[in-house]
Amino acid sequence: MSILIKNGTVVTSTQTLRVDVLISGESIVEIAPEINEKADTVIDAQGMYVLPGGIDPHVHLHLPTPAGCSIDDFKSGSIAALYGGTTTFIDFVTPSKSETLDEALTKRIAEATDSLTDYSFHVSPIKWDKTIEEQIANCIERGFPSFKIYMAYKETVGLNDDELYHVMHDVASHGGMVTAHCELGDEVDKLRNQFFEEGKVTPKYHALSRPESAEVSAVKRAMAFADQTNCPLYIVHVSSGESVKHILQAQRSGQQVFAETCPQYLTLNDSVYNDNFAESGKYIISPPIRSANNNDLLWEGISNNVIQTVGTDHCPFSQAQKEFGINDFRKVPNGAGGIEHRLELLYTFGVKNNKISLNKLVDIFATQAAKIFGLYPQKGEIAVGSDADIVIWNPNAQRTISAKNHHSKADISIYEGFKVNGKAEYVLLRGNMTIKNGQLVNGLNPGKLLLRKNILSNPVNLNTSTYNDPLADNCGRV
Repeated sequence: MSILIKNGTVVTSTQTLRVDVLISGESIVEIAPEINEKADTVIDAQGMYVLPGGIDPHVHLHLPTPAGCSIDDFKSGSIAALYGGTTTFIDFVTPSKSETLDEALTKRIAEATDSLTDYSFHVSPIKWDKTIEEQIANCIERGFPSFKIYMAYKETVGLNDDELYHVMHDVASHGGMVTAHCELGDEVDKLRNQFFEEGKVTPKYHALSRPESAEVSAVKRAMAFADQTNCPLYIVHVSSGESVKHILQAQRSGQQVFAETCPQYLTLNDSVYNDNFAESGKYIISPPIRSANNNDLLWEGISNNVIQTVGTDHCPFSQAQKEFGINDFRKVPNGAGGIEHRLELLYTFGVKNNKISLNKLVDIFATQAAKIFGLYPQKGEIAVGSDADIVIWNPNAQRTISAKNHHSKADISIYEGFKVNGKAEYVLLRGNMTIKNGQLVNGLNPGKLLLRKNILSNPVNLNTSTYNDPLADNCGRV
């Protein structure tokens, strides 16, 4: 099966060119100014951008909570992802206290088999003892070299400082990377309980119980431990501009520290907590939505290469699930949907508002996640030999985001009413058409589990305006 994409504008993280792209089987086989070879399918991409398929490095599908699992399973979540131009995501493995990392990983892999996108996992050590190092080594050997640690949620999955140090040491010793949820759990728990005891139970006290200072201090602490253990560190869902300043300092010192933010922290502000529960409850996420001045600081962090990726932290719940904590914000399940909206939000509020270029959009949407997490150049790139994961993006389309028309199972959306530009007219996953003329193709085969072994084997855009691309001088690179 061959597909020829003609007349489009190919956009990578480094270049924008009018070229044709030929796909055979699962791979890109030719890129040239004009390709006239016969193909089984020809797509006229006139007036549209041809982008690499997105990689969302941070999603939580079918996540268990006391209010029930997050509402999207792997199938519904992957459908929403494809509509948004995301062809690969990385979810999480969180063991119970009685499970080994290996056991939890095997179980989680079985849960994901109906995903329609390609997928992989970060594994979460939720404790440390003398058996954990061998478990970490086994996960890396199996192809999962990134490990998520939580500095919050101390009563369930969070690590104390001693455990954090030992996990980072063990991960670094075996060539892996730690990804970190940075909030000081003890401080947060103290504030949460204090507000509840004072009868302050509405959603705004969720935000007040998780102040910027708790994130900033945790970021500094995580980076200090990573420096001591020589462990590569990836800080998830950065929401504070002050955090960006400290990350920049660590990067300038030569430390391997990478940062991710999310669309909600780029587009929303803490006024969302001023309404009644029916409206404000859906914004109970962690970290919470911050004050408006952080929006611009985070965009600057992206523009200046301090922040490498934008993930979604996709973890949606229904309104009924949110109401599990209607009289106690501590019981509201944390999370919101967004996997479908990442590209359109970045394009509308980033590119259209002149905060980032098209090339930077590709970088944070696909390329950097591929490089950081050991998927490049198989993923995140348009080059000969790369997987034919491609989004053909119509920049002229317009729509209004609503829970009534999105493809998540959630009946609420934190982006309700947002007017956005752009649409994924076609989405290809390894050369297979998954979205055609803006609609999901029937009868899709499941995606593939991606095994990763070469984290940081490619140059990563860290604090520089340009970087060396290993394919730049290779045949077929646009």
